Amino acid sequence: MTGFDRRTFMGLTIAGAAGLALGNGVSTIRRDPWIRKALKVGMIAGGETLAEKFAIARDAGFDGIELDSPGPIDRPAVLRAMEASGLSVPGVVLSTHWSKPFNHPDAGVRAEADAALEIALRDCKSVGGTSVLVVPAVVNQSMPYADAYRLSQEAMRRAVPLAGELGVSIAFENVWNNFLLSPLEAARYCDELNDGLEKPVFGWHFDIGNIVNYGWPEQWIETLGERILKLDVKDFSRTKRNEEGLWKGFGVEIGDGECGWERVRASLNKVGYRGWAAAEVGGGDLERLTDIARRMDRVFDQA
Repeated sequence: MTGFDRRTFMGLTIAGAAGLALGNGVSTIRRDPWIRKALKVGMIAGGETLAEKFAIARDAGFDGIELDSPGPIDRPAVLRAMEASGLSVPGVVLSTHWSKPFNHPDAGVRAEADAALEIALRDCKSVGGTSVLVVPAVVNQSMPYADAYRLSQEAMRRAVPLAGELGVSIAFENVWNNFLLSPLEAARYCDELNDGLEKPVFGWHFDIGNIVNYGWPEQWIETLGERILKLDVKDFSRTKRNEEGLWKGFGVEIGDGECGWERVRASLNKVGYRGWAAAEVGGGDLERLTDIARRMDRVFDQA
C-alpha cells in the first residue's frame, strides 16, 4: 500500500516538530509520535486568509490540514501557507460524493461524479497530498444494493488510469450510507478493485467513530489491516444514542465516548499502522482546536 515506511515517517515527524518549535516558540516535541494529526479545513474558525488558517492549525498542535475538492483550492496560496506554517496537506475530501453519488441511476450524474473525482485527484497531487477520501456509493430504497456495488466499482475502475498516473490513492470512508456494512465486505470490495493492478490504488480512510453505531473499530481495523491508508477521528456514545436519539451519539468529545481507544490503539499497532489521523468534529477557535489536538494525543497515547 502507498504510504510512509516507519523510517520516513519518523524522520518527517521529528523534522516537522523541530520546525514548529523554532518557528513559533512553542516547544511541543513529543516522544516517538506514531500518529500525525490533521483536521478538516472547515473546522478552523478565524483567519481571513488561508495562511492565517494554517497558522492557527499549527499553533493548535496539528501537523496537516485536509482540503475539500472540487472547491476553491488556490494552489499557489495553499503552497505558500504550507511553506509558512510547516504543515502538510495529506489529502483532500471529495466534496460531491453525497450530492452526485457514483451509483446514481442517471448516467449524466454519474459522469459528473467522475469529473469531480478527476478534479479532486489532480488537486490532491498539486498540493502534495497522497489520497482522496471518497464515499463510493449511497444505498437507499430506490437504489438496490447490487446495482450500487456494480455501478460504484465501474466508476472506480474508470479512475484507475489517472490515479495511477498521479500516484494518488482513492481511500474509501465508512459512513452511514447503507453500503459495505461489514469489514469482510469492505476488504473484499477494495481487493476486487486492486486485483490485477501493478500497484494498489484503493484503500480505506477508516473513520473510527462512525463505525461504533453498528460495529467495533478494533474488528474493522484488524480486518482491513494494511488497506487502511488514513484515519478519521471522532467519538460516539451508544448510551447517548439509545437515550437521546441516533445522531446524539456524536455529542461527546474525543476520548469521552465508547470507541474503546485502548483497543483501537492495540489493533492499530497490531496491523502496523503509522500515519495520518484527521479530526472530524465541531471546530472553532485556537483554544477549541488546541483541545481537540490534545485529546487526539491522549487517545493515541502520545501526549
